Amino acid sequence: MSRVIVVADAHLGQVPPAVGTAFHAFLDEVPQPGDHLVLGGDLFDFWFEYQSVIPRKHFATVAKLQEVRARGVPITFVGGNHDRWGGTFFTRDLGIEFFGGAAELDLGGRRAFVTHGDGLTEQHWSGALMHRVLRHPITVAVFRVLHPTIGFWIADLFSRHLADNTKDRSVLDRAAVAQRKWAADFLTQHPDVELVIMAHTHRPVADQLPDGRAYLNPGAFLDDGRYAVITPAGVELKQFTTAQLRPA
Repeated sequence: MSRVIVVADAHLGQVPPAVGTAFHAFLDEVPQPGDHLVLGGDLFDFWFEYQSVIPRKHFATVAKLQEVRARGVPITFVGGNHDRWGGTFFTRDLGIEFFGGAAELDLGGRRAFVTHGDGLTEQHWSGALMHRVLRHPITVAVFRVLHPTIGFWIADLFSRHLADNTKDRSVLDRAAVAQRKWAADFLTQHPDVELVIMAHTHRPVADQLPDGRAYLNPGAFLDDGRYAVITPAGVELKQFTTAQLRPA
């Protein structure tokens, strides 16, 4: 039975190293030949593709993704608000289908609308503003001319600021409720879409509608290894349990 494995919000680069170790173990153990791995955004806490430079601290993860591809597992990466600036490195060098924004995909025989979810249900003005600024072509062009060391230093400062803004769990809870409604409305307005996949709020949800369509948020991998599996039978939330994720 073919499976679609969905994982998002690992935020590698800002989380403890144990999360990265666990994610690498996940890549070794979970996606198998015949599966399709979907990365739902914010896999990296920051990624920006320069013409000839990739982030050194993400080398081990990139190598693991290449190993998954070598096993014959297709990978689709839909970028989030931290890592949507990918490009030919993913598509040409790694053979990963990459989308900087929303994408309509065939996942396990279902027509799916996949988006990270940022900018759709923000609960604070700063989040909505940041979404507009970071997507603007001028911002991207200016950042591209910076030396990578300077660029990643700036990104690290912004990432810490954004992390501080999300420490209020009630903000994310409200965003998750709004996101759930957004997905339900989208499915109502698009009867040809069978599945909506979003991330960003770090809140796992698997809503199965009476007609068989569904809304999925796999949750955040950084929260105890959360991910999801889609099969012809339905959508299921999962948790990758490993010693690396359990407190000492």
